[in-house]
Amino acid sequence: MSDKPNIFIYEEQTFTVGQETFVDSTVENNNAVIFEDNEETGYFYAIDRNNNLDILDALHIYNVSDVIDKDKPSIVRILWTEDLKKAFLSINNYYHAVFDFDNKAGYCRTGFPSSNNKWTLISERHLTDDLIIELSKTSNN
Repeated sequence: MSDKPNIFIYEEQTFTVGQETFVDSTVENNNAVIFEDNEETGYFYAIDRNNNLDILDALHIYNVSDVIDKDKPSIVRILWTEDLKKAFLSINNYYHAVFDFDNKAGYCRTGFPSSNNKWTLISERHLTDDLIIELSKTSNN
């Protein structure tokens, strides 16, 4: 078995920070995520496709006012692990967030907002490069 992570691009879109953007991705096991820029903030959502598209968890990605190069086009990618249990958000080849559907956990660079204590039961939500490597490995289940 290889330790090399296997994650695959499922969605890719060019967008401009601060302009309304909506990118969704649903995989074969019905796990779903959405990236949204609502012209003020960027958020990444885990979605329950089986229950009227309820939001399971939300991760803050950026405040538009804080983005330095927002006038330049950006590339957003939603990637999934081979087992379709983890979704990654990449903007301009930098990982900003991950949802782990098996463990009901969401992580982002700022760790904001705190756990909703409903779907996400973990207390530490800060995404690190080491955590990205660990989460990108697929399970053997």
